[in-house]
Amino acid sequence: MFEKNQKKVLNAWTMYDWANSVHNLVITTVVFPMYFLATTSIKDADGKVINDIVDFFGFKVQNSVLYSYTISVATLLLVILNPILTPLADSSGRRKFFMKLFCYLGAASCAYFYFFTRENVNSAVIAFGLSIMGWGGSIVFYNSFLPEIATEDRFDNLSAKGFTMGYIGSVILLVCNLLLIMKPTMFGLTQADSDSGFTARISFLTVGIWWALFAQIPFYFLPKDNPKSFKTGRLTTGFGELKKVLTEVRQNKLITKFLLAFFFYDMGVMTVIYVATIFADKELHIEKSGLITTLLLIQLIAIPGSYLASWLSSKLGNTKGLLIFIFIWSLMPLAAYFTTTQNEFYVIAAVVGLVMGGIQSLSRSTFAKLLPDDTTDTASYFGFYDIIEKIAITLGTLIFGLVGQITGNMRNSVLTILVFFVVGFILLMRVPSKKVYH
Repeated sequence: MFEKNQKKVLNAWTMYDWANSVHNLVITTVVFPMYFLATTSIKDADGKVINDIVDFFGFKVQNSVLYSYTISVATLLLVILNPILTPLADSSGRRKFFMKLFCYLGAASCAYFYFFTRENVNSAVIAFGLSIMGWGGSIVFYNSFLPEIATEDRFDNLSAKGFTMGYIGSVILLVCNLLLIMKPTMFGLTQADSDSGFTARISFLTVGIWWALFAQIPFYFLPKDNPKSFKTGRLTTGFGELKKVLTEVRQNKLITKFLLAFFFYDMGVMTVIYVATIFADKELHIEKSGLITTLLLIQLIAIPGSYLASWLSSKLGNTKGLLIFIFIWSLMPLAAYFTTTQNEFYVIAAVVGLVMGGIQSLSRSTFAKLLPDDTTDTASYFGFYDIIEKIAITLGTLIFGLVGQITGNMRNSVLTILVFFVVGFILLMRVPSKKVYH
């Protein structure tokens, strides 16, 4: 039996947030979206975009829509794979093996962006999808270690600390990357290297190295695998584990109600995270320097937000804490719809930063509290949690892209996000708010 609450193990677990969160900030939020739009757009002599249509394997699609669809497809593939891999990881005793597999897939995909130019957009888009799969696939196995290494009374604070480490680590690397891009002479490069996108491509390479390098800390300290041979019957056993956990989930009314609510409000949260940069760039025409500064502040503000959620949970219970955060989140799409100035966007961004870390960390710890005390199938349970999140991302970004494509106005897409939060809030009200669920 693995001894819980070992300080070195708990600290090492949070280091995977430190390692992989650079993907969220550098790749999906700041540098890569800007580089992607710039690389896939044609501008006139004045710098105005005159063509943003991409030929993706013969399909003509707007670059921002292709970006959104890539996220949708990648997360959909994870939805298909995770129900197979998570029970297989439990039954074969190879949870850490699968965590490593997805980690290295994501890190290698980020490193491949070093070769991303206008001439190889198709392969870069595929690599972008694989990076998302690597990040999302590794997270489910990482999260599943939470109830194995800590007792329930530490879930909220440990989950908050993990997200905090992620925000700090990602900000450090992003600042270094921005200095490289904006002040290339500090690194022995020229302004021409920055203008050509070379420094941006170096930043993508650093993400892959950072992710794989710091992941070695949790890989070393987390409970070791107890591997069993991969046999033909092992996959059958995996499906048996999946069926068993599915039955347990359906019988546990609290888990069922929570996951349904989580699906809707997380659809709103993750869609905002993935498309905020695109919205600010294309709708508000915010200068890159101002947008980057805002995104950095969001990450820093999210740190106290994570601990605020943990504090609210200790005082009011998990559900009430989540309801407060969802209510605040629901105001953001409505405000964004009417936003026309940079200052208004900055205010919205500050509020998003405060509630972003809190709702994510508290959702993770809430689900961990709902698991049966005697379960050993934590990967399978968190596989369901992850499937819900990936379906939410898939549908959220897909609906966002479709509404924008049909109406020709991204602001209409923003209003759909408001609906997600309202439905999630109503559904979560059915889950009792208790400090301890068992």
